[in-house]
Amino acid sequence: MNEQSVAEAADRLWDAAASGTPTGPVRELIGTEDLSTAYTVQQRGIDRRLAAGDRLVGRKVGLTAPVVQAQLGVDQPDFGTLLASMAVDGPVAAHRVLAPRVEAEIAFVMAADVTTVPDDPAELLGVIARAVPAIEVVDSRIAGWDITITDTIADNASSGLFVLGTDEVALDADALREVTVTMTDGATELSSGQGSACLGSPLAALAWVARTLADLGTPLRAGEVVLSGALGPMVDALPGHRYVATFRHGDRTSEVAVEFEEVGA
Repeated sequence: MNEQSVAEAADRLWDAAASGTPTGPVRELIGTEDLSTAYTVQQRGIDRRLAAGDRLVGRKVGLTAPVVQAQLGVDQPDFGTLLASMAVDGPVAAHRVLAPRVEAEIAFVMAADVTTVPDDPAELLGVIARAVPAIEVVDSRIAGWDITITDTIADNASSGLFVLGTDEVALDADALREVTVTMTDGATELSSGQGSACLGSPLAALAWVARTLADLGTPLRAGEVVLSGALGPMVDALPGHRYVATFRHGDRTSEVAVEFEEVGA
C-alpha cells in the first residue's frame, strides 16, 4: 500500500463531496485489483466524517444483483458504511447529491451483535429485529460513474443516502427470497426485481457482510441497519421526481418512496 496514493485518493473523494464537483477515477492512484487498499481509502473518508461529528448507523452491501454488476462492470459484492447524515426524512435537496441513482432493497435492523456467522444464512433470522423496505440513493463522487470495483469501494461503495419504510417485511427465509419489487415514477414502471436476485436472497447478502466485518474485527452491532443490496436495476434519479418502490410478499404490500427537489428549490 502506497501511503501517498491512499491519502491523495481519500482527499480527492473528500474534496469532490465537499465541492459538488466530481473527481476522476481514483484507480489511477490505487490500481484496479487491490481491494484492501481501496477499503483503506474508504475508511479514511469515514474516519474524517466521524471526526466531524457524524455517527455510524450501519452498513450497506453493494453489487449484489447480477444486473447491477453488469451495469458497473464488476463481478463481486462490496460494502460501505452508513452514517446518520445519510438518512433521508424528506425531499432530497439537489446540493446533497452529485449523480444520484435509486435502487430498491430490503433493510435489516439488527437485534444483536453478530460476531460469528452461521453457514446457513437463515440462522441469522434470530439476530434480526425487523426487515423493512428501503430505497438507497447511490451516488458517485467520480465523474460519469466511470468506476471499477476499487473506485466504488474507495468511494464508500458509491453510497449516497437512504430511506427506510415503516411497513415490515416478513422475517421468513422464503418470503425474503421470493419478495418482488417494482420501482415507479408516477404511473411509469422503471425497474423490477426480486429477493433471489440479491446473491440468492437478502439473507445471503447479510451473511456475506456480517462474515466480512467479523473477520475484519468490526462486527455488526445491535441496532445497526444493513441495506442488503439491490433487487433490480439502478434507476437515474431526476430533480422534481418522486420514486416509489412497492414490495410484494405473499398477500402483503409494502411501499417506500423518495422525492428529489427541483434544482434551485
